[in-house]
Amino acid sequence: MLQGRKAVLWIIVAVVASVAAVFLGLSFFRNYQLRPIVLKGAVIKQDADPIKQAPIMDVEISEANGLASTSTKSNFMGYFSLPLLRGVGQSESVTLRFLHPDYVPVDLTELVSDKLTIIHLVPIHRDTDASAVPLDHPPIAVANVRIRYATETTTQENIGTGVKTFQVQNVGNVPCQNSAPCSPDGLWKAAINSESLDAGEGSVFRNARVSCIAGPCPFTRIEYDGFSQGGRYIKVSVRNWSDTTTFLFQAEVFRPQISDLVRMTYPIILGTSLNFTLPPTAEGPSVEAELNGENIVFPLGPIPILSWADCNVSVSKDRARFYRCELNAGYRFR
Repeated sequence: MLQGRKAVLWIIVAVVASVAAVFLGLSFFRNYQLRPIVLKGAVIKQDADPIKQAPIMDVEISEANGLASTSTKSNFMGYFSLPLLRGVGQSESVTLRFLHPDYVPVDLTELVSDKLTIIHLVPIHRDTDASAVPLDHPPIAVANVRIRYATETTTQENIGTGVKTFQVQNVGNVPCQNSAPCSPDGLWKAAINSESLDAGEGSVFRNARVSCIAGPCPFTRIEYDGFSQGGRYIKVSVRNWSDTTTFLFQAEVFRPQISDLVRMTYPIILGTSLNFTLPPTAEGPSVEAELNGENIVFPLGPIPILSWADCNVSVSKDRARFYRCELNAGYRFR
């Protein structure tokens, strides 16, 4: 009878556990279904040539019927994510609105899905090439665009040589008798001597070398190498198991010299877009360009401002900077 009750109890526990699992599963599925959907995509410039379809930054994206929880803007790479209201589900219709002062506005109606939305915006001011409609005044030609910046460079200047001689005093052919130090084979009494060099504050040793210059050199060896890697302090220890030997300890002394090196780079021009990057170490960047034949220097501050182009900059995790500039109306690249 007792065993029967236990069996019934286990059956009840199993049923309750199964029901709970089903309930939790349904609850999880319901919550998953009610999570707000986030529409993702990118905004790029409309052009028949794919290489000229530059990303567009600061495009305002919203849902025209109020089905999004907020509006958003595209980033430097043209990327955007727009969260919809909780309860707006798959296959419902939404109308996305794309606004930017330099591009023709677009309303895009589509069904909610996980697909990526790629929207092409048409510039209000078309590229000023030979086929474009003439302006009231001839466009200003922008030519010979180049980027100037400085980087801090460190060079090593050889300012002298560090030299020392030292001896490892010993008497040869004396049995070791297990009294360290001994020769490598343990037969003969040996001696060990060390010497060091200091390059001084702000300087380092390079190309250090140790050589035996007198005495029975074949019966010696470097016991400790604290010199081949260089540095301000270097040290060597030598083992000698014959008569006294003399060593030469020598290294070149270098002092780091810091200086500014001016560098030039050239941007990539695609249609009306100008693109270039600067390394994390770049300082004092500027854009040099000829405007209607006159060479002008335009310094680039943290917020890049040019009279003839609208520029944006993105800074990566390693502090490299990526610039994209769009030519203003009334200018053309020559």
